[in-house]
Amino acid sequence: MITVVGGGGKVGVTTGAFLLIRDVDDVMLIDIIKDKPQGEALDLGHMLSVISSSRRVTGSNDYKDMAGSDVVIITAGFPRKAGQTREELLAMNAKVMSEVSAAIKEYAPNAKVLVLTNPLDAMVYVVYKKLGVSRNSVIGFSGILDSSRLSYYASQKLGISPASITPVVLGMHGENMFPVPRLSMVGGVPLSNLMPKEQVEEVVNRTVKAGAEVIKLRGYSSNWAPAAGLALMAEAIKKDQKKALIASVILQGEYGVNDVVAEVPIILGKEGVEKVLEVPLTGEEKEGFMKSIEAVRKLLASLPPEYR
Repeated sequence: MITVVGGGGKVGVTTGAFLLIRDVDDVMLIDIIKDKPQGEALDLGHMLSVISSSRRVTGSNDYKDMAGSDVVIITAGFPRKAGQTREELLAMNAKVMSEVSAAIKEYAPNAKVLVLTNPLDAMVYVVYKKLGVSRNSVIGFSGILDSSRLSYYASQKLGISPASITPVVLGMHGENMFPVPRLSMVGGVPLSNLMPKEQVEEVVNRTVKAGAEVIKLRGYSSNWAPAAGLALMAEAIKKDQKKALIASVILQGEYGVNDVVAEVPIILGKEGVEKVLEVPLTGEEKEGFMKSIEAVRKLLASLPPEYR
């Protein structure tokens, strides 16, 4: 079974739908809002015969119902409100991650945990520390989202399918992320060889600002792309696909970095993070990557002490 904590929200419900459509596993939606996950599960349940699925989908307001889950997806948390400081949001969502982690520790201690909640890098770190498990078991989803955005914007310039591009985005999730066009390939050819410098810079800039653009246009943050990424990651774990993708993980010496969360290429399978891949960076790229890492360090340092 796969549990989605925050299953009554837009991303949580959409993730549940993708998991069912892809026939990954039974789905448990858990949310603190009374009746909301039950109603969402009922609606999704009405879809099952249409998609010829024999999976089960259930909603609950009780953490104990995640018992037996081998994957837990955390989409719970607060969005940033007008007038609210970044530090206030950080503390609020760290508290949520701490509470959810306690429930996972009690009811699904062997689960692999996928984290969506922002600020993503810090929330992955809080869950990792609170669970006290190996780094392979706690994974941030953001790399698969950021890299897919890079593929999308580059594909629009090149007039090709986004699926034809193997993108690489490293470092922090947010405006300090570090897209790497030289390592993002189309049939083995770097994006930096296929577009003039001005177009490459535009693609990178739009990738970095994609989340803000979505919010500006629709009035709230992304749900479809994050949910698709989460479902893909859960499937890689459940089916032991040993799939290479970009994800946020705790670095333990890779790239010369320790005890910091960063988006990097990994191999994802039934054991979670089965390998961290170190891509070859030029001196300039290394500098850009480390600048992104320093932004993560500052974010982690701003966490209240009880969550570090």
